[in-house]
This record gives sequence, structure tokens and C-alpha cells, in this order.
Amino acid sequence: MGVPSRNAPHTRQTGPMSERPRTTLLRNGTVHSPADPFATAMVVEGGHIAWVGSEGAADSFADGVDEVVDLQGALVTPAFTDAHVHTTATGLALTGLDLTGAGTLAEALDRVRSHAAARPGDRILLGHGWDAARWPEERPPSRAELDAATGGRPLYLTRADVHSAVVTTALLDLVPTARDLRGFTPDGPLTDAAHHAVRATAHAAVTPAQRTEAQRAALARAASLGIGSVHECAGPQISGEDDLTGLLRLAAEEPGPRVVGYWAEAFTTANDVAKVRELGAAGAAGDLFVDGSLGSHTACLHEPYADLPAAPGGTGTAHLDADAVAAHVAACTEAGVQAGFHAIGDAALTAVVTGVRAAAEKVGLDRVRAARHRIEHAEMLTPEHIAAFAEYALTASVQPAFDAAWGGDEGMYAARLGRERARSLNPYAALLRAGVPLALGSDSPVTPLDPWGTVRAAAFHRTPEHRVSVRAAFTAHTRGGWRAIGRDDAGVLVPGAPADYAVWEAGDLVVQVPDLRVANWSTDPRSGTPGLPELTPGGQLPRCVRTVVDGRTVHDADGRPNG
Repeated sequence: MGVPSRNAPHTRQTGPMSERPRTTLLRNGTVHSPADPFATAMVVEGGHIAWVGSEGAADSFADGVDEVVDLQGALVTPAFTDAHVHTTATGLALTGLDLTGAGTLAEALDRVRSHAAARPGDRILLGHGWDAARWPEERPPSRAELDAATGGRPLYLTRADVHSAVVTTALLDLVPTARDLRGFTPDGPLTDAAHHAVRATAHAAVTPAQRTEAQRAALARAASLGIGSVHECAGPQISGEDDLTGLLRLAAEEPGPRVVGYWAEAFTTANDVAKVRELGAAGAAGDLFVDGSLGSHTACLHEPYADLPAAPGGTGTAHLDADAVAAHVAACTEAGVQAGFHAIGDAALTAVVTGVRAAAEKVGLDRVRAARHRIEHAEMLTPEHIAAFAEYALTASVQPAFDAAWGGDEGMYAARLGRERARSLNPYAALLRAGVPLALGSDSPVTPLDPWGTVRAAAFHRTPEHRVSVRAAFTAHTRGGWRAIGRDDAGVLVPGAPADYAVWEAGDLVVQVPDLRVANWSTDPRSGTPGLPELTPGGQLPRCVRTVVDGRTVHDADGRPNG
């Protein structure tokens, strides 16, 4: 295979200029397509791929298309799908107070102080991303410290996992009932019901204009990274109906990534599920919480946390039991709507598979399998859980960047669970061997939008036996996201597929395998396997030159207008 150049594609118009060219020929590059592993050219007609083939055959199309793009050696791939995103929260982090990069508690407080000074008109200050486990102080900011840093103003500041938050006294004064709810602590992070109460008040302070600005910022960032679709995980405890419907309306009206919405509300009858369609959502899934997160000690475990063995609630928090899971899955299956849950801990995953099994006994195994229900995160899987996922055709919507951020023998997972349990987390190779469908995502803003970084994290999992090939991870981050919404005809560059693709500046194209004990890649073109950019730990990732969704350019690094 050839080596893509560092040059941006060159575009030549051969027909009348229009807002959306009817037919486009891309040539003189490398097209990642199973239809032709040696493809160097592609024709797009309207919103679909019309042809993929060789440079020589492309000559026959050159005079009959509206636009010719000289790729100058660049790589064309399907656009990525990020299967788990919180769009508004991502945009607010991009445009507001983001503590993800803060290295110390003192630095975090300095950022809070600067943000408060820069936003004098905000009724409630919003921020995200602190992680005390990474700070030398090993503790979150106290309420008194935040009161001082904000000058006594209301502040809502989420931990990196968004399952707990620290707040100021002024914000608590706006939600006096929070002090009586489960998850309240006098000076520590809020979790559970107390957290949900203050979050609702904080989000209510975001104006429609601020919300739209944040959503545009998040979608623009996604497009700039070669992401053509995002799965928005909304719900009554996360964002709100107006947030979801506003985002779907924005995505329909303005060029940008496709948005597939999920609404995380539990239902007990098929009639109740009608709300999902009224909202324009694809399913009653996403962050329908069965439990919380490991970082906030709220993921539900069978055995206590290693660093909280004797504490009350030392096994985390259960939000839904197996009976509630069964009722929701049965109601959604009967209504012909996809169901799904957020489940991280092993006890939460046991509740999920037990509930799905009961639903299958009620409505039928074939109907449950056909619905393609999905589970978000699915981190603490046992072999029995994996077998159940395969039996019931459950999609595992997973985030490899979690392992990159918190895995390993010295990471947060090991601190929370002990090294032995931590090494069992995120077993991607075992899931694929069992035939479980995988869809990759970021859970942004929990971890950043970063598709190639996500692929690399799966290929270089901190626990070697859980690693998968770059090709398998790439497929899960492209085609896997489409399959997760019931589309088997997309996420791949073949004739008839949607014209959602990205153009990349990249280095050598290789076929990488996950086992580092053997030759790690092959560049032999006789293998007939399309190559992908070589990924190495800490190495440079491909740069997105252009992103196209439904045949329309939604990002161009050279600043060409959308159309």
C-alpha cells in the first residue's frame, strides 16, 4: 500500500457549482474498503457511495462528475461513530471550565477562581473534570475552598466520571432538599439523589442560547475529528427533554454529524414507551442507570470496594434491580423499541442479565435478540455475563479510553478494586471471541472525543489479554456504531452505503495485530486486507483533513465552506 502524503486534498469543480454536488470523484489516494482492498478512488452520488475502485478505472468517471477531489495520497475511511456522548455537557466543557488537565488541587482552585472572574453574569457556574485520584493532595476541593474561590457564588463541578460533584454552599441554598437526600455529605462530593437534585438545578440555569452554543461547539469538535455520527445519551436525570429535542432539531437543520438520540427512562408497559418516539429518540436506552461509577464508589459490586471495605454502602449503589430491568426490556421489546442500560459493576451486570433473561422468558428469546438491546460501559464482566450478552445479542457499548485513563496495576481501578479484580475489567477480546457486538465511544466529556485514541486504547489495553487488533477496534468504532442502532448497511465504504467518510493525513498503512509477542504488523499487499494507520503508544495520530456526512462536507481543515 502507498503512504499517504502530508498534503491536503485538492478539489477541482468540473460542473456547475451548487450547494451540494450531485456527484463527486475522489482519486489518487487510498480508500479503506472491503469491496476492493487496493482501491485508490471512490465516487459519491448524492448521499451514497456509488463506486469504489482503481485509479485507472477512475478516468472513466472524471468527465461526468460535478466535483473531482485529488486526494494527493491521503487516506479515506468511513467516518467514526461515537456511540456514547453527552453533547451539551461536552460543549460546556469545551467552552467553559474544564479541569481535566489540572495536575493539582491548587491548580484546580486557581482555574475555578479565574473562571468565576471571567463569567460575572452567570447565575450558576458550571465546571467539569476534576479527578482527585490524580492529584498529589488525593482529595477533592472542600466546600469552603470552593466558596472562597467563587466569591460565594453557586458552582456545580462534576468529577471526571460525572457521577458525583462538588458544589458551593450557595448552590446548596438553591436546593435545600438536597441535604436530606441519599448521597449528601456535609463537605464531600454529592452522589445519588442529592447529586441529581443539584444537577437539575444547575442545568436549568443554562439558557437555550448557551445550550445551543455548547451543542454546536461539541458537534464541530466531533466533525473535526472525523466523527460522522454521535449517539446522544440523554435522560431525565442527565439533561432533559428540551436538551434532547433541541439537539435533534439542531442536527437536522445544520450541517454536522448525525445525532442518534437515546432517552434513559424506565418503562413498565409498551404504551409508556411511546414517549421515546414522541421525543424523536431511537430507544429507551443509554444512561438508564442500574448503578453508578467506580471512581465515585457508586458502581454496584458483589464484593466491597478495596478502599472502602468497611464503609456503609461499601458495595456501591443499585438504582434498578433485575425485576425493573425485566419490565423495561419486555415493554420495549413489545413496543419494537431498543432498550438499554448503564451498568458497570459486576452486581449491576448480574441484575441486567438476570432481568433480560426474565424478559426473554416472557416475550420470547427471538424477539429480544432481534431488538438489539444495548448495555453501556459493561466494564466488570464475568465469563457468565459475556455468555449471556452473546445469548441475548446484547451490544456492548464500551469506552476503551477508560482503561487508558484508569487501568493498570497502579491506576484508579486497582485502587478501588485491588489489582486482581481490576485486571478483569473491559475484556474486549473475550467479548469479540464470544460474538458480542461492540460499539466504541468516549462518554464525552468523561473522556474526550478522540476516535483514533480510542482505537489505540483498545489495541493497547493495559491488560494484554484484553487487547484486540486495530482493525477490530476500528470496525467497532465505525460499523459497530451503526449496527448498534440496527443499521447493517452503513459504516463501511461500499456501493450503496451512506456517504459518511473522513479523509486523513496519515503515515504507513499496516495491518496491526494485538499480540506484541509476534510480528506486530504486515505491509504485504498480497494479504488483500485494507491497511490502517500504524498506531503506537504515545505516537502521533492521523489528522482529519475533511469529514463528509450524507455527501456533505461538515469539516474541512482548509476552511472550504460546508456544502
